[in-house]
Amino acid sequence: MSGVPGQPWSALLLAAGRGPDDPMARAFGVSHKCLIEVGETPMLARVVATLRSHPAIGRIAVSIENEALVEKAIGPLPEDVFVIPSKASAAASAAAALPVLGHPVLLTTADHVLLDGSMLDHFMAQSISRQADLTVGLARAETILAAYPATRRTFLRFGPDRVSGCNLFGLMTPGAARAIAFWQSVERNRKRPWRLIAAFGLMPLLRYGLGRIDLETAFRIGSRRLGLDARPVLMPFAEAAIDVDKPDDKTLCEEILRSRGGTGA
Repeated sequence: MSGVPGQPWSALLLAAGRGPDDPMARAFGVSHKCLIEVGETPMLARVVATLRSHPAIGRIAVSIENEALVEKAIGPLPEDVFVIPSKASAAASAAAALPVLGHPVLLTTADHVLLDGSMLDHFMAQSISRQADLTVGLARAETILAAYPATRRTFLRFGPDRVSGCNLFGLMTPGAARAIAFWQSVERNRKRPWRLIAAFGLMPLLRYGLGRIDLETAFRIGSRRLGLDARPVLMPFAEAAIDVDKPDDKTLCEEILRSRGGTGA
């Protein structure tokens, strides 16, 4: 299946819950969002199985509150799956896990239930070819809406480009740790937007607000400010941008899984 050359990857699967008030966990009667069944299989189990089936991935770290949650989803842990206790935020969890894993690392999330081998092949091969410290998976609005015109996604506009995140990140070199550190800073300062302005500069943010920065230029500016080389990887799969954040997303994912011939109900 894999067209990905080079050394084995590690995978980091962010699976921490959002506490007892998580609306998705409450809506589906489970203690933890990653245990929600999509097509009769817990989300966490689906993503772990996809990652384990890819020959370029050597080991999988699950960042979650405790090992018992993983065992509830997938049973006893196989040799290539281990747990790293999650921290107070996604960024802090990634920062804690990165020193254990080496490089390259594929970072994704437990609600990425449509992730499959073709997406992994494309993202990992493109990440290697871009020779960057960090790669970020994105899908164009045209790709997503052509396949699923009724879906509701959040699109970021970069000049003529409208893109949505795919919860796929390639942490290719130790330099990627600078991006994780910046991510932590954004989380700490999310109520103080002037800190973001200070990090990137007023003019680049004004140009972005006016729609004058295209995608590649935005990544060049971000790379320069953060002291690393970050590159986008455009995904040709609409499904790469669909995760399970809302009940409607779960319904859509089950429909897609049925269309693939898998269990969707």
